[in-house]
Amino acid sequence: MNTEPELRPLGVDGILVRFSRFLTDEANAQALAFRDRLASAGITGVTEVASSLTSVRVGFDPSKTTRDTVGKAIQSLATERALQDTSPKRLWHIPACFGPEHAPQLAEAAALAGLSVDQAIAEITAQETRVIAIGFAPGQAYQGMLPDHWDIPRQSALTESLPRGALITAVRQLIIWAADAPTGWRHIGQTAFRVYQPDTPTPFAFEPGDRVRFHAVPDSAFADIRADSTTNGGARCEVLR
Repeated sequence: MNTEPELRPLGVDGILVRFSRFLTDEANAQALAFRDRLASAGITGVTEVASSLTSVRVGFDPSKTTRDTVGKAIQSLATERALQDTSPKRLWHIPACFGPEHAPQLAEAAALAGLSVDQAIAEITAQETRVIAIGFAPGQAYQGMLPDHWDIPRQSALTESLPRGALITAVRQLIIWAADAPTGWRHIGQTAFRVYQPDTPTPFAFEPGDRVRFHAVPDSAFADIRADSTTNGGARCEVLR
């Protein structure tokens, strides 16, 4: 996919670079790769390069440059066909517990996806999801895309609160919940992983484009993982390039 992006003004100091109005793996991968190119281009006056699901916001300082100048630089990058490695840089391996106590809505979500509970766990743990965006809460990553039959709707009512580390799902995506808060997504598993660690040099564990693989663990092993403060929920980060 070599789609030339659509440029739109975004406030007095921003430009939206949009690859699609609909979320697809291809559009998201294109947006993430383009974000990386922009961030490394060193365009004068650019203050922020931030990706979302299918677009990139480019912020600039109006005292140092103009919208037209930044727009032309963006278009120049968009028309280049230089080879770029868009493969993931990191793969996270994260233990997750799917026992009834830790996955109260797994059976419901599995049924909506047309699966048994065992089939649902097998599919979730077989996937390598990609971090497609970070938002809603600090460090909270939206991961996708699951197979089409996981395109299940959000709940019609909110769950009042879910614990930090909850694994939740809706619309072919997974999220590791950042903090105790309400949600309309279904609680299908539990991790001890902290997506946001404000007292560390890198507060956000994930970066857009990271890959994530969940590994099912029994309740007894999960209790030990949760009690161990020397790791982030037993997770292991594999550097790929």
